[in-house]
Amino acid sequence: MEFRDLKKQYQLHKSEIDSAIQNVLLSGHFIGGSPVIQLEEKLADYVGVKHCITCANGTDALQLALMAWGIGEGDAVFVPDFTFFSTAEVVPWVKATPVFVDVDKDTFNISPYSLEEAIHEVINEGKLTPKVVIAVDLFGQPADFPAIRMITEKYNLLLLEDGAQGFGGRIGEKMACSFGDIATTSFFPAKPLGCYGDGGAIFTNNDEWAKLMQSYKVHGKGEDKYDNVRIGLNSRLDTIQAAVLLAKFDSFVNMEINAVNRVAEQYSQCLSDVVDVPKVKEGFVSSWAQYTIRVASGRDRLKFVLAENSIPSMIYYSKPLHEQMAFKEQQRIYCRLDNTIELCREVLSLPMHPYMEDRDVEYVCATVKKIHS
Repeated sequence: MEFRDLKKQYQLHKSEIDSAIQNVLLSGHFIGGSPVIQLEEKLADYVGVKHCITCANGTDALQLALMAWGIGEGDAVFVPDFTFFSTAEVVPWVKATPVFVDVDKDTFNISPYSLEEAIHEVINEGKLTPKVVIAVDLFGQPADFPAIRMITEKYNLLLLEDGAQGFGGRIGEKMACSFGDIATTSFFPAKPLGCYGDGGAIFTNNDEWAKLMQSYKVHGKGEDKYDNVRIGLNSRLDTIQAAVLLAKFDSFVNMEINAVNRVAEQYSQCLSDVVDVPKVKEGFVSSWAQYTIRVASGRDRLKFVLAENSIPSMIYYSKPLHEQMAFKEQQRIYCRLDNTIELCREVLSLPMHPYMEDRDVEYVCATVKKIHS
């Protein structure tokens, strides 16, 4: 059994993907070109924003957003304590300070209550200037943007949506990656929409920021790449990866999002009486980058038994960001982080992908129930 079955996905869409790659090889254009432009237009239209700027990966996408805003030394950037390292890693890169915020135990996403508490404490201390909130669409479900937006407007903060795991999710009819002043996503192979290497994208309705990020991602270019008007990055999406994403896109939109929600529903119906299953807020739709249960006791034993039965599982995440050695000198803690600490002891992600068959889900559930019923 595969944790996320990219091999089966390829086998089912082999002709379209192979043809897309072959066309790039025959064209001889491996950086930029029409596939990248087509992809950016298609992604912007799907998300419902004016600009999509592709780049090399999801981490660069976050950094480019902070660079466009001029975030730097003395600025506080509020990030959830329970997320992948890169969400906060980009903050010290621009010389700003990450401020860690607790999350909601049911959705795993940033807690609006904890966020406002941290903002208050930073303001009261007076050493840092609150500037940005990075809200993550963790495991596929959009963060509580209606509540978060009220807070960012109240304190005049910029909102950066990290949709690396959330592309394809939505709140009502509004798509993930459209909620932030700037939003980003990742096309890492195991993400909801993944390429065959690495890639990322940035979304915004702001013309000035879009122009800046287009410049920053190509060595701070001006009129052309040999006219360098600012210090930037080398962060371009390869043409082959754009072609792969275009080949996968229609299936992702028309089949895969519905399929992963069907798998998640099966899991939750089967397991809700034995473990804590993930909760999706009313009116929210997840793209289910992961299906993550909470195991109050015996998580390591469950993981071992699953492996014995050829079922892969993963722990996302075993250590809070505030405990990472890399942040020892930069991070500040202004609020309690109890939920994050508890989740790191309890979470376990089960196999999840659009091509799981009913018998696979039933097998996973039966194995979990052997230990926890």
